[in-house]
Order: sequence, then structure tokens, then C-alpha cells
Amino acid sequence: MSEYDKVKPGKLKLKGDKGKSKKRKHQSGKTKENPTQISTDTISHGNWWKISKTEDIVGPVAIEFGSHVYVKALDNGLFTLGAPHNETEGPSPEEILTGVYISEHKVAFKSGYNKYLRVDKNDVVTGRSDAIGAMEQWEPVLQDGKMALLGYNGGFMSADDEDSIIARAKRAAAEQFLTIRSHTLKEISRSKDEPDEEQGNLKQVEINYVKKFQKFQDKRLRLCPEGKKDLKKAKDEGTFHETLLDRRSKMKADRYCK
Repeated sequence: MSEYDKVKPGKLKLKGDKGKSKKRKHQSGKTKENPTQISTDTISHGNWWKISKTEDIVGPVAIEFGSHVYVKALDNGLFTLGAPHNETEGPSPEEILTGVYISEHKVAFKSGYNKYLRVDKNDVVTGRSDAIGAMEQWEPVLQDGKMALLGYNGGFMSADDEDSIIARAKRAAAEQFLTIRSHTLKEISRSKDEPDEEQGNLKQVEINYVKKFQKFQDKRLRLCPEGKKDLKKAKDEGTFHETLLDRRSKMKADRYCK
């Protein structure tokens, strides 16, 4: 398998490549992560989605090597590979880290024991630091959908023959490729074709319109007590705004409703 050389922050370069980019086709059965839908890959990992941008490495994260195998924190400050998980199963509590975004090219990780990850003098990854310094910073290196983590010592994170986590290799090959997964909810993209009042679910949309039109002499928000089933039906039938108007008129507190 080809090896990758690090050439600049955030990038990997194929050994022998002269810089020409190559387009890669998506593998069959995999879908690109989208904030408005859950991909099959995310579902198969217990709703832990694949991170593809450094700025997303925040909050609860897990480092995956191979398929459904995660880096696990031990109570002695060392790390190992955990047991493989079944489909639709996420990482175990001891396999969950906290990602800390530092800059465009640097992040840090904190274990469940509230210690930050770093590389010791023997190139072994440990979690024994109480604060983030230069040695606790990691650089996510991405290229062609692959990711590797570069330690301050210039070594890429991987697992050795005994499944201990180290950062020794100076070039990223198959053994150093990993996936960082997050359990943080993605922010849903706003639709450019919908007004501000119609951003959100049905309940939020009704609240948005009530806030826009209702008088608030007593500073009380008045919502129609009837269920939301009619709203869903009206949206499907194209009578959403008329139904909203009717619901507001029943409350007799709208400046545009009779």
C-alpha cells in the first residue's frame, strides 16, 4: 500500500506524486455526511459521525482504527485498542475523549480521567497532563478522505503489535490512517429559500409566527392548544399559512387576525 508524506499543515501527499490532484469516486453504499440526514455510516456507528474538518473536533469524540475499533483509555494513563464493537454500536465510555479545538491546524484531546494526551520520550501516547502545552497538541492531517494525527514529536499516531497506542512513524501509511468520530449534534443548515419564521420544526415555526404577529400587553405567549397534526397535514397539502392564521385567530390576540 502506498505511503503518504507530510508536506504542509493539514495535508498529506502521496509518495512520488508531483502535486496533481486526483478525483476519487465515492465507495458504493456510503453517503457524504449531510447535516439534514443521517448517513448509513453514522447509523452503523451508533450515530457517531465521521469528522472531516479540524474545527469539528470538539466535545465528545472517539478515535477509530479500522472498523468499529476505538482507542481506549486505561487507568494507568496509557492507551490501547478496545475490543471491536458490533454494527450500530458506538464507543464505550472509556473510549470517549473530549476534543479541544485550538487553531486551524491544532487540537488537543482529554481522556475520561481528565488528563490530556501527549507523546512521551519513548513515542508512547499517554494521558497524564493536567494542562495543554506544546506537547499536548496534535495536528489532524487530511488528504483524499483519509486522516492521520501528527504528534509534537513528528510521529503519527498508530497502534503497535501489542495494541498499545504510539506516535512513532514519520510518514502516514495504512497503519496510521484513522477516523475521528463525534457525537455532537450537527447544526442544521438554514434553507435560503425559507424565511426566518419558517426555520425549525412545526412547533418552532408556529412560535416564530406568533411572536411576529401577536400583541404582548401582558407579555404572555398564546399558542393554540390544538394538536400539531393539522399543521403537518396542512403543510403537506400546501395550506400551511392559512392554517397558522386560523390557529392564531382562535387565540384572538393577533394584530392581523379578526
